[in-house]
Amino acid sequence: MSTEQQNQLDAILRRSAFSVDSDVGEQRRLLRELTSAQPLSAEVAVKSGELGGVPVAEITVGGVEPRYVVLYFHGGVYVLGDAFSAAGLASQVGRRVGAKVCSVDYRLAPEHPYPAAVDDALAAYEALLNDGIAPSAIVLAGESAGGGLAVATLVNARDHGLPLPAAAYVMSPYADLTLAGTTIDTKGEADPLLSRALLEPRVTDYTAGQDAALGLISPVFADLSGLPPLLVQAGSHEVLLDDAVRLAQRAGAADVEVTLEITPRVPHVFQAYGPLLDEATAALDRAGQFLSARLTSAVSPPLVPKPGRLS
Repeated sequence: MSTEQQNQLDAILRRSAFSVDSDVGEQRRLLRELTSAQPLSAEVAVKSGELGGVPVAEITVGGVEPRYVVLYFHGGVYVLGDAFSAAGLASQVGRRVGAKVCSVDYRLAPEHPYPAAVDDALAAYEALLNDGIAPSAIVLAGESAGGGLAVATLVNARDHGLPLPAAAYVMSPYADLTLAGTTIDTKGEADPLLSRALLEPRVTDYTAGQDAALGLISPVFADLSGLPPLLVQAGSHEVLLDDAVRLAQRAGAADVEVTLEITPRVPHVFQAYGPLLDEATAALDRAGQFLSARLTSAVSPPLVPKPGRLS
């Protein structure tokens, strides 16, 4: 059944893929149409909030008593998407670890190029700490650009002397904006969504003249030492496969506890297609086990934020 599911999903994604000639405005419109066509489960509640002056979507799941916080970063190559459109996938992470999810609505390029997203991510994380949430009760998670941003936030928090969260989970991380990964080209035919031609103009939008090899832009080039346990998942049918592999290698070489999972024949951020793909549910289940083990092994007080914050 899985091979049939994979083929069906590939066909669906190829029909909805962005044209290489489309601009940012058109890509944003198409993405909104796609995400609005996938309604949230009735048990998932989303409301607006803020952390450190940064807008967030606060996501809870009915029947789940939140003991922890997932700070989540959406994908969209730093120019597309928003915190609310990521609520479906983000809620799946929160459900599995018994957590409230704060999906960060970081500023997007080209209107707000680097370091806007990085600054917003750090501000949101620092606000959780200031609200009295123990770092051992927090995990970071993200998909695509959000996966890269999650790792950049760990590096940024470490460099600012902040205590680090219990773990991080990244799906198909976009971690090298120099586009030097070999699979950018070798997986071009297999990937139904992304290509070098689609990514290159969006890199320019985000970097705006800055060096794409900076560690907070492309965490594959960052010093990853001292980071908490990291789970990296990717599919074999994506041009960003090499980003995931090299990120995990760099983390391992820096003595970070890292787990790399590559699922055959599935696309970029395959975890988002749970209703269509058995591998998606299985990968999220493994991620839930990974994160839960790191959260429960840490000694932390109950999740009791300061009055009026993270309510």
